[in-house]
Amino acid sequence: MNRLFDGPGLRWVAAALVVFNGFFPALWILLTSLKTEAELVSKPITWLPVNATLQNYVQAFTDQPLLRYMANSAIVAMGATVFSLIVSAGAAYAIARLNLKHRQLVLTAIVASSMFPLVTLLVPIFETMRTVGLLNTYTALILPYVVLNLPVCTLVLVSFFQSIPRDLENAAMIDGCTRVGALVRVVVPLAAPGVFTAGILAFVNAWDEFLLALSLNSSASMRTLPVGITLYQGEFSFPWPIISAALIVAIVPVAVLIAVFQERVVGGLTQGGLKG
Repeated sequence: MNRLFDGPGLRWVAAALVVFNGFFPALWILLTSLKTEAELVSKPITWLPVNATLQNYVQAFTDQPLLRYMANSAIVAMGATVFSLIVSAGAAYAIARLNLKHRQLVLTAIVASSMFPLVTLLVPIFETMRTVGLLNTYTALILPYVVLNLPVCTLVLVSFFQSIPRDLENAAMIDGCTRVGALVRVVVPLAAPGVFTAGILAFVNAWDEFLLALSLNSSASMRTLPVGITLYQGEFSFPWPIISAALIVAIVPVAVLIAVFQERVVGGLTQGGLKG
């Protein structure tokens, strides 16, 4: 018993709790998506589906245009990720390499800008998009997402850019590269783990965002996944097995993306923490 609560034992217990806390909700949603409505409300609760069925997944695609919602989310998330990386790379390079006055104050301002609750920004963003005629467009979501992703992406990239020797950029510029060319051809490739980390964070944030997607794109053809999934419930009914199936469909692309780039993301987060 004492061994369980010594140093290594505590680490294993803590790791098990973190894993359980992270995976149990997703596992429960997956099991719910395989149950019938009758089995879900039966008592006592059945942890595993007695008669597993894929009918909920079929209904998830037929009751609502789920593929359309996925396509909208993919376009918005990829667009926001690309532009977030472009803007944040430029900002991070300026902070890490140029002789800016009050550099620390700039970083503090970037961090402070991410502390405003999104609900306080909703009305100004909505009025701006309505004034310029961008409501119910992909751009209406991509532009705010770029702004919202900018602080975290910039902070991640700053720590990586600062770790790259200046001599490599100087050598590239001596060979004829401009400063922008050195950034694109030398700095960004060497900071690939940080770029992947920032990109994944930006993509997930845009993929999961609900409030702006609900407010700025009210057209049925422009709804994203988080908004579309809320439409499965009726006025007096909550088809949880079908909703769970739609949630699993929404989780899969992000899970695959993180699994593919797992080593780069983990390496980027840990190296960024050590270098920062």
